[in-house]
Amino acid sequence: MTIREIKSNEHGELENFLYEAIYIPDGQSKPPRKIIECPELQVYIKDFGTRDSDICFVAEVDGKIIGACWSRIMNDYGHIDDETPSLALSVLKNFRRKGIATALMKKILSHLAEKNFKQVSLSVQKENSAAVNLYRKLNFEIVDERGEEFLMTKNLEGKKF
Repeated sequence: MTIREIKSNEHGELENFLYEAIYIPDGQSKPPRKIIECPELQVYIKDFGTRDSDICFVAEVDGKIIGACWSRIMNDYGHIDDETPSLALSVLKNFRRKGIATALMKKILSHLAEKNFKQVSLSVQKENSAAVNLYRKLNFEIVDERGEEFLMTKNLEGKKF
């Protein structure tokens, strides 16, 4: 597995990873793919690469992208303020629980710290215990509860990953 920055001609791949990032509780079926066309989800990918905070690392195996972690300052579910990038993370189902998400997160957190961002934020479904545990392991803190979601942040100042 290789972790690298996404290439500009690969930005379209983020549509797939945005869809894969949607948490589906056990026993529920996936929503139709066109759900990613909703404005509240399009903020994660529309015109990606046009802002300084648009950063994405991908995990690649045998030439295929199998995971992505990206940041953007946007008014999304994880929005804190206009100085704090929000994170999105997605790994294809067959590649989960192999340390790929952790590796992607460490890479992007390190990169954002080098770019002098003070903190990052994200929103995660409370029921998504695997993701909540991953973020806690990476020292994210719950700063708010918004219905079925936790708003979490991580301080990046002076941190090494």
